[in-house]
Amino acid sequence: MSLEMIAREDLKERIFHWPQLEQFRDEAATKTILYETSNTVGAVWCMKPGQTLPIHSHSCADDIWVVIEGIAEFYPECGKKVTIKAGDIVLARAGEKHGMTNTSDANFVMLGIAGPTPIGFISHEAQHFIA
Repeated sequence: MSLEMIAREDLKERIFHWPQLEQFRDEAATKTILYETSNTVGAVWCMKPGQTLPIHSHSCADDIWVVIEGIAEFYPECGKKVTIKAGDIVLARAGEKHGMTNTSDANFVMLGIAGPTPIGFISHEAQHFIA
């Protein structure tokens, strides 16, 4: 039995090419949504040095980040930080706080996959920097 070869273009909603997804803006971190289903949503985050993804949580969704390029400060809780870098996989379960800032001199890129959808967004930024 031989397999039929099909064109990659015929699967443009299933096969994504990383270099075509990277988009950086001077104003703020850039989120490019790859796909969204009733189960999960996938997005590429691109952050220039100094840009932040505010600390937040999702009431009913898990959020998985795969760091592709760069180094950043990850916020696992308000007022706490840890360094994450290319090759790391970061998990925030439903209700767990998470956010980050690109504190390096280089660009930062990660893939985020969250679900179930809708993921909701609960901001904790006001609590994050309180001393």
